[in-house]
Amino acid sequence: MNHQDLINACQADWQAYTKHPFVLQLGNGSLTQPCFLHYLKQDFLFLKQYARAYALAIYKANTLADMRKALPSVHALLDFEINHHITYCKNWGLNEADLEAEDEDVGTVAYTRYVLDAGMTGDLVDLYAALAPCSIGYAEIGRFLAEDKNTLFEGNEFASWIELYSGEEFQQSIIESTQHLDQLLADIDINSPRGQQLIKVFKTATRMEVAFWQQGLDALNQGAK
Repeated sequence: MNHQDLINACQADWQAYTKHPFVLQLGNGSLTQPCFLHYLKQDFLFLKQYARAYALAIYKANTLADMRKALPSVHALLDFEINHHITYCKNWGLNEADLEAEDEDVGTVAYTRYVLDAGMTGDLVDLYAALAPCSIGYAEIGRFLAEDKNTLFEGNEFASWIELYSGEEFQQSIIESTQHLDQLLADIDINSPRGQQLIKVFKTATRMEVAFWQQGLDALNQGAK
């Protein structure tokens, strides 16, 4: 099996994630600032836990080769993607200390702890199956928004977010990490109990991505923090 088998096994959830109203509104520039800012705060907290999960991948790896595979992702998260969020939030008067002090929303806690639990209770492949919807999905969303005729770049205050995830550097990094995932999945029969378990892990993480977008939209009705 490979990563596409995982996506194909949960197409409805995958479409709900990659074509979520939050994504479409972000692309056409109609997303409200409070929703986006709430998302950025929570995504900062999410990425901290995501970095911990990739560090866990180093611990879970049995070979030096697999340990080395996880290290670039840790560096990219800590040195690049999180800094993008910090830079974005500075536009609204928030610094790194403010973001660190933010409370995790329910969806953030549920998603990140699920990924870490999948890795702690399972093996390296379980962990990567739980991590994959975020990385593969954001790459697909970036490509979709970059090519969608409804996407607005000029005058869209969210354009740099689209450019980040559609950009060559991010896209190439996901190609490399996906190839590694496919190598780990290659000897697993999709119809075996093991294959079905990995589909369940991937699908659960995908559903949590949907909930993560939704909590951003819901922030407007609840009063964004």
